[in-house]
Amino acid sequence: MYTRILGARRAVQLSLLLAGLSLMHSAVASSVTEKGETFERTVEEHGQRYRLIGSGVFRYMIWTAYAGAYYQLEGETQPQPLSDVPRRLELAYFHAIDAPDFAEATTETLQKSLTAYEFSQLEAEVEAFNQSYQDVEPQDRYVLSWDGDTLRLALNGDTLYEGDNAELASAMFGIWLGERPLGEDFRDALLGKN
Repeated sequence: MYTRILGARRAVQLSLLLAGLSLMHSAVASSVTEKGETFERTVEEHGQRYRLIGSGVFRYMIWTAYAGAYYQLEGETQPQPLSDVPRRLELAYFHAIDAPDFAEATTETLQKSLTAYEFSQLEAEVEAFNQSYQDVEPQDRYVLSWDGDTLRLALNGDTLYEGDNAELASAMFGIWLGERPLGEDFRDALLGKN
Protein backbone atom coordinates (compact mmCIF):
# COMPACT_ATOMS: atom_id res chain seq x y z
CA MET A 1 0.00 0.00 0.00
CA TYR A 2 2.82 2.41 0.95
CA THR A 3 4.51 1.62 -2.39
CA ARG A 4 1.31 2.41 -4.30
CA ILE A 5 0.95 5.77 -2.48
CA LEU A 6 4.59 6.59 -3.14
CA GLY A 7 4.15 5.62 -6.81
CA ALA A 8 1.00 7.74 -7.11
CA ARG A 9 2.78 10.67 -5.47
CA ARG A 10 5.66 10.37 -7.96
CA ALA A 11 3.21 10.17 -10.85
CA VAL A 12 1.49 13.37 -9.62
CA GLN A 13 4.85 15.11 -9.17
CA LEU A 14 5.95 14.03 -12.65
CA SER A 15 2.71 15.24 -14.25
CA LEU A 16 3.00 18.59 -12.41
CA LEU A 17 6.59 18.93 -13.59
CA LEU A 18 5.62 18.14 -17.18
CA ALA A 19 2.70 20.59 -17.02
CA GLY A 20 5.05 23.27 -15.67
CA LEU A 21 7.56 22.61 -18.44
CA SER A 22 4.77 22.75 -21.01
CA LEU A 23 3.58 26.12 -19.64
CA MET A 24 7.15 27.44 -19.64
CA HIS A 25 7.58 26.29 -23.25
CA SER A 26 4.34 28.00 -24.34
CA ALA A 27 5.34 31.20 -22.56
CA VAL A 28 8.74 31.12 -24.24
CA ALA A 29 7.26 30.18 -27.60
CA SER A 30 4.78 33.07 -27.56
CA SER A 31 7.54 35.67 -27.93
CA VAL A 32 11.17 36.18 -28.93
CA THR A 33 13.76 38.38 -27.24
CA GLU A 34 16.48 40.36 -28.98
CA LYS A 35 19.01 42.07 -26.69
CA GLY A 36 16.40 42.45 -23.93
CA GLU A 37 13.54 43.60 -26.21
CA THR A 38 10.59 41.23 -26.46
CA PHE A 39 8.52 40.76 -29.60
CA GLU A 40 5.32 38.73 -29.68
CA ARG A 41 5.10 35.91 -32.22
CA THR A 42 1.52 36.89 -33.07
CA VAL A 43 0.13 40.44 -33.18
CA GLU A 44 -3.39 41.67 -33.89
CA GLU A 45 -3.65 45.15 -35.35
CA HIS A 46 -6.36 47.03 -37.25
CA GLY A 47 -8.50 43.91 -37.54
CA GLN A 48 -5.73 41.69 -38.93
CA ARG A 49 -3.58 39.00 -37.36
CA TYR A 50 0.14 38.97 -38.10
CA ARG A 51 2.72 36.23 -37.50
CA LEU A 52 6.40 36.78 -36.85
CA ILE A 53 8.69 35.96 -39.78
CA GLY A 54 12.00 36.89 -38.13
CA SER A 55 13.78 39.17 -35.68
CA GLY A 56 17.25 40.54 -35.10
CA VAL A 57 19.47 43.39 -33.99
CA PHE A 58 20.70 46.22 -36.21
CA ARG A 59 24.26 47.37 -35.59
CA TYR A 60 25.64 50.58 -37.03
CA MET A 61 29.44 50.80 -36.92
CA ILE A 62 30.20 50.15 -33.23
CA TRP A 63 26.66 50.82 -31.92
CA THR A 64 23.80 48.44 -31.38
CA ALA A 65 21.08 50.74 -32.71
CA TYR A 66 17.84 48.81 -32.36
CA ALA A 67 16.13 45.43 -32.28
CA GLY A 68 13.45 44.61 -34.79
CA ALA A 69 10.80 42.10 -35.79
CA TYR A 70 9.11 41.56 -39.15
CA TYR A 71 5.56 40.19 -39.43
CA GLN A 72 3.23 39.19 -42.24
CA LEU A 73 -0.47 38.44 -42.42
CA GLU A 74 -1.23 35.11 -40.77
CA GLY A 75 -1.05 32.35 -43.37
CA GLU A 76 1.57 34.18 -45.49
CA THR A 77 4.62 32.21 -44.39
CA GLN A 78 6.98 33.04 -47.26
CA PRO A 79 8.65 36.44 -46.75
CA GLN A 80 7.15 39.00 -49.15
CA PRO A 81 8.33 42.36 -47.78
CA LEU A 82 7.95 44.29 -51.05
CA SER A 83 4.61 42.84 -52.15
CA ASP A 84 1.06 43.93 -51.36
CA VAL A 85 0.80 41.38 -48.54
CA PRO A 86 -0.21 43.00 -45.23
CA ARG A 87 2.94 43.31 -43.16
CA ARG A 88 4.51 45.19 -40.26
CA LEU A 89 7.97 46.04 -39.00
CA GLU A 90 8.53 46.85 -35.34
CA LEU A 91 11.74 48.56 -34.20
CA ALA A 92 12.76 49.01 -30.54
CA TYR A 93 15.46 51.64 -30.05
CA PHE A 94 18.48 51.47 -27.73
CA HIS A 95 19.59 55.10 -28.21
CA ALA A 96 17.95 58.52 -28.53
CA ILE A 97 17.52 59.66 -32.14
CA ASP A 98 16.19 63.04 -33.29
CA ALA A 99 13.32 63.27 -35.78
CA PRO A 100 15.39 65.22 -38.37
CA ASP A 101 17.94 62.38 -38.38
CA PHE A 102 15.20 59.87 -39.24
CA ALA A 103 13.97 62.11 -42.06
CA GLU A 104 17.47 62.60 -43.48
CA ALA A 105 18.28 58.87 -43.32
CA THR A 106 14.96 57.97 -44.95
CA THR A 107 15.49 60.36 -47.86
CA GLU A 108 19.12 59.35 -48.41
CA THR A 109 18.37 55.63 -48.26
CA LEU A 110 15.43 55.89 -50.67
CA GLN A 111 17.49 57.97 -53.11
CA LYS A 112 20.12 55.21 -53.12
CA SER A 113 17.72 52.30 -53.40
CA LEU A 114 15.26 53.73 -55.96
CA THR A 115 15.91 55.01 -59.46
CA ALA A 116 15.83 58.79 -59.89
CA TYR A 117 12.46 58.45 -61.63
CA GLU A 118 10.97 56.21 -58.90
CA PHE A 119 12.13 58.62 -56.20
CA SER A 120 10.74 61.64 -58.07
CA GLN A 121 7.33 59.92 -58.24
CA LEU A 122 7.32 59.44 -54.45
CA GLU A 123 9.20 62.56 -53.35
CA ALA A 124 6.18 64.57 -52.14
CA GLU A 125 4.84 61.61 -50.17
CA VAL A 126 8.26 60.84 -48.71
CA GLU A 127 8.40 64.46 -47.53
CA ALA A 128 4.98 64.13 -45.87
CA PHE A 129 6.05 60.85 -44.28
CA ASN A 130 9.28 62.42 -43.01
CA GLN A 131 7.35 65.23 -41.31
CA SER A 132 5.58 62.67 -39.14
CA TYR A 133 8.75 61.45 -37.41
CA GLN A 134 9.25 62.27 -33.74
CA ASP A 135 12.34 62.02 -31.54
CA VAL A 136 12.85 58.64 -29.88
CA GLU A 137 14.37 57.70 -26.55
CA PRO A 138 15.72 54.29 -25.51
CA GLN A 139 12.91 51.68 -25.36
CA ASP A 140 10.63 53.64 -27.70
CA ARG A 141 9.14 51.61 -30.56
CA TYR A 142 8.25 52.56 -34.09
CA VAL A 143 5.88 50.34 -36.06
CA LEU A 144 5.66 50.59 -39.84
CA SER A 145 2.67 48.69 -41.20
CA TRP A 146 0.78 48.10 -44.44
CA ASP A 147 -2.64 46.44 -44.07
CA GLY A 148 -3.31 46.12 -47.80
CA ASP A 149 -4.92 49.57 -48.00
CA THR A 150 -3.15 51.86 -45.52
CA LEU A 151 0.49 52.57 -44.73
CA ARG A 152 0.93 53.60 -41.09
CA LEU A 153 3.76 54.81 -38.92
CA ALA A 154 3.15 54.60 -35.17
CA LEU A 155 5.34 55.51 -32.20
CA ASN A 156 4.59 53.65 -28.97
CA GLY A 157 1.10 52.88 -30.25
CA ASP A 158 0.25 56.43 -31.39
CA THR A 159 -0.35 56.75 -35.15
CA LEU A 160 1.76 59.53 -36.66
CA TYR A 161 1.18 58.93 -40.38
CA GLU A 162 -1.43 57.27 -42.61
CA GLY A 163 -1.36 57.06 -46.39
CA ASP A 164 -2.64 54.78 -49.14
CA ASN A 165 0.30 54.58 -51.54
CA ALA A 166 1.39 50.94 -52.05
CA GLU A 167 4.58 52.05 -53.83
CA LEU A 168 5.58 54.19 -50.86
CA ALA A 169 4.86 51.23 -48.56
CA SER A 170 7.18 48.96 -50.56
CA ALA A 171 9.86 51.65 -50.70
CA MET A 172 9.70 52.17 -46.93
CA PHE A 173 9.85 48.44 -46.17
CA GLY A 174 12.68 48.22 -48.70
CA ILE A 175 14.86 50.39 -46.45
CA TRP A 176 15.32 47.36 -44.17
CA LEU A 177 14.12 44.47 -46.33
CA GLY A 178 14.95 45.34 -49.94
CA GLU A 179 17.78 44.48 -52.30
CA ARG A 180 19.98 47.25 -50.87
CA PRO A 181 18.96 47.43 -47.20
CA LEU A 182 20.60 49.39 -44.41
CA GLY A 183 22.13 46.09 -43.24
CA GLU A 184 22.11 42.73 -45.01
CA ASP A 185 22.55 40.71 -41.80
CA PHE A 186 19.63 42.54 -40.20
CA ARG A 187 17.48 42.04 -43.32
CA ASP A 188 18.27 38.32 -43.39
CA ALA A 189 17.43 37.97 -39.69
CA LEU A 190 14.09 39.76 -40.19
CA LEU A 191 13.31 37.47 -43.13
CA GLY A 192 14.05 34.41 -40.98
CA LYS A 193 17.17 33.44 -42.94
CA ASN A 194 19.56 33.35 -39.95
